[in-house]
Amino acid sequence: MAEYDYDVLIIGAGPGGYVAAIRAAQLGLKVACVESRETLGGTCLNVGCIPSKALLHASELFDEATGGHFATWGIEAKATFDLKKMMAEKSAAVGDLTGGIEFLFKKNKVTWLKGHAAFEDAHTVKVGDATHTAKDIVIATGSSVTPLPGVEVDNEKKRIVDSTGALDLDEVPEHLVVIGGGVIGLELGSVWRRLGAKVTVIEFLDQLLPGMDGEIRKEAQKIFRKQGMEMMLGHKVTGASVKGKKVTLTVEKSSGGDEQTIEASNVLVAIGRRPNTDGLRLEKAGLKVNNRGQIEIGHDFRTEVDNIWAIGDVAPGPMLAHKAEDEGIAVAEFIAGQTGIVNHDVIPNVVYTAPEIAGVGLTQEQAKERGIEVKVGKFPMMANSRAKANRDTDGFVKVIADAETDRVIGVWMINTLAGTMIAQAAQAMEFGATSEDIAYTCHAHPTHAEAFKEAAMAVTGKPIHI
Repeated sequence: MAEYDYDVLIIGAGPGGYVAAIRAAQLGLKVACVESRETLGGTCLNVGCIPSKALLHASELFDEATGGHFATWGIEAKATFDLKKMMAEKSAAVGDLTGGIEFLFKKNKVTWLKGHAAFEDAHTVKVGDATHTAKDIVIATGSSVTPLPGVEVDNEKKRIVDSTGALDLDEVPEHLVVIGGGVIGLELGSVWRRLGAKVTVIEFLDQLLPGMDGEIRKEAQKIFRKQGMEMMLGHKVTGASVKGKKVTLTVEKSSGGDEQTIEASNVLVAIGRRPNTDGLRLEKAGLKVNNRGQIEIGHDFRTEVDNIWAIGDVAPGPMLAHKAEDEGIAVAEFIAGQTGIVNHDVIPNVVYTAPEIAGVGLTQEQAKERGIEVKVGKFPMMANSRAKANRDTDGFVKVIADAETDRVIGVWMINTLAGTMIAQAAQAMEFGATSEDIAYTCHAHPTHAEAFKEAAMAVTGKPIHI
């Protein structure tokens, strides 16, 4: 019987990889995790989810003080901000969390192999000058920014940046053009708009937030415009040139023609992400990628090579940290001989703008495409007592239920606490709840969550407060 250095070797220490490593160690396996960054946590903790949420929080506090909400309540404030200190606090938050992962590795006896991994064969990877063998190998290398032809990113010069660069600007842009009206572009655009930048969003499609429910997309567009973001929907950027502190973009309609130029102080390229497989030498392990650059897997996350598994952004499915985390737990359990469970039909998605936007399950459009007859209930935050008391009434909650069974198949919402509220919807759907189940569940009053209850009541036409 072959002897290996490790039972499990995981390539990548992002949300999927580090969780898989810890769970596998908890199950009694000898585990190593390969990571080339100086800190653990991958894109999410280092240059993604965590630093962006820190800046969203800081900029929202400033915006409340200066943008009118304080004044609504008779609170007078003459707020200023120190961008250098704001960035330092963001970095401190990142350090706290990445350091915490390192502590958990030590606690669970996970070996951190520092460097880039490349396959030698199906059981062997090379990290630097050393080779390591493992009975099972998990690929959890995550994703990186999708480049835009004709628009060259240079985070050092800070004129044309990707999401990493946009988290580390040393001055507030005079005019920030965001290329891409998805989650990343809208979140980072919101940060800099609140801090004083003029923000223009250029989106190839005719609506923001591809993949989200149509009514949510329209509502979000209306709110962002009200907040002062300029929108160029149905347009594409075909080129960019930098001269000094100015960037000149060439823009035309998505269908072609009507070319124009736009000048900006800074440009953020946020058109999506692509799986990280370059440099892994997958062919030496007998693997290949599909036409989207992903590694195909079975229901148990096993690739076509029996002892190699893939999770997170490098595998099919939404590129979300919490999806990767759940897959990390599940793959470790499969490798240990147990049964891992991830319900890919119930994975919530959140945009951490103000208000927040969240959804889980099918959109109304997707249900129609699948031939599912639905009943829909909506409840406006304007009619929610807590939102009205807080003077913060933008948005609504929408519940989509199967017309025949009443089982909830999708929930979409836009409001201040949507990112937290969507967890109740996901849990309800995980247990197969009907709209009636939710409608007859007592919710504390006054809370924003009552809007979810009332939207469920509206599915059968019996909301109380509208």
